[in-house]
Amino acid sequence: MASSELKRVVITGLGAITPLGNTLADYWEGLRTGRNGIGPITRFDAARHACRIAGEVKGFDPHDFMDPKDAKRMDRFAQFAVAASQQALADAQFVINDLNAEQVGVVIGTGVGGIKVMEDQQEINLTKGPGRCSPFMVPMMIGNMAAGLTAIHVGAKGPNSCAVTACAAGSNSIGDAFRLVQHGYAQAMLGGGAEAAITPLSVAGFASARALSTRNDDPAHACRPFDRDRDGFVMGEGAGVLLLEELEHARARGARIYAEIVGYGMTCDAYHMTAPSPTGEGATRAMQLALKDAGLAATDVDYVNAHGTSTPANDSTETAAIKGALGDHAYRIAVSSTKSMTGHLLGGSGGIEAVATVMAIAENIVPPTINLENPDPACDLDYVAGQARAQTVNVALSNSFGFGGHNVTLAFRKYID
Repeated sequence: MASSELKRVVITGLGAITPLGNTLADYWEGLRTGRNGIGPITRFDAARHACRIAGEVKGFDPHDFMDPKDAKRMDRFAQFAVAASQQALADAQFVINDLNAEQVGVVIGTGVGGIKVMEDQQEINLTKGPGRCSPFMVPMMIGNMAAGLTAIHVGAKGPNSCAVTACAAGSNSIGDAFRLVQHGYAQAMLGGGAEAAITPLSVAGFASARALSTRNDDPAHACRPFDRDRDGFVMGEGAGVLLLEELEHARARGARIYAEIVGYGMTCDAYHMTAPSPTGEGATRAMQLALKDAGLAATDVDYVNAHGTSTPANDSTETAAIKGALGDHAYRIAVSSTKSMTGHLLGGSGGIEAVATVMAIAENIVPPTINLENPDPACDLDYVAGQARAQTVNVALSNSFGFGGHNVTLAFRKYID
């Protein structure tokens, strides 16, 4: 039942399956040390593709998290979601049982969903006939299965949903989960994003749109946000999930608290199918709304985890948007793009980047933007180039923007009792 009194919402568990590692510890260590997670595509023969590099998840075994029979009936993006969610619950030492199951929910977004299953089944349809298509094709393909199958595996019977807002989906899902706890519809929510779109058709489509880097001979330096020599983004895959918990519930069980989520802003450019508004005004408003929601001033912000895709259009526009939202204070904060290390997880990016933002607050370390060697003159903020920086992070924003003009900003702050 909804409450008229807004609840405080804290982060008590984190899970991450990423190109830098398949645990929170490995992911954070990779970010902190500026490790590159991008390399040649191995998931299919990319010889004919214009882009032949990606941030692949390596060494992931779904059987570590689920029965082989269940794994066989899931697309990879849903496997990632279930795994990261189980990690977040274990990290929080949160047990779902008959007493609390109806008060625990799941919102996990995706941009593309089960595209690998769709491609494989279409090949079967064309070569062997429609009668040979799998009866599990549709439930493996549809985007809501990251949230649905996670709930089945962890026993969460509360609110369940899935944002499908392109590259903003993970952040939208975390924001929606935040609202559900804040308004008393659940005591705890798993929120995040998952994606596994490194497939022949998906890579071909993005490459045809001239969105991808073609620096195939140098994958370690291909993703270079805010650099004047950037030539497009690099696809990644994985999942990031946060356990959001009502503060008093977390206190009552003695939970460790990483940070507090305090603001959620979302807007639409209403401008173009794929290109951001040139002024960045929609992204500016998303940041302003998140700060207003949180009751924070622009001068309270210490760090922005940027969307930072390494595309010509995004990076300069986002820089302008940050300056539009924060004014002169934009020049006094740290900004970084962790996509420089992981690639762009599309709908999963908001999930792993929220994890990175929360860890920056918890550890007082800002992860770097690697490969930033020749800054674009239009990108004139402090992007923490090359190496992580130890500094106090009390308030941080995480930005995610998606095709269709979707803009989302999440605001986090250090937990104060």
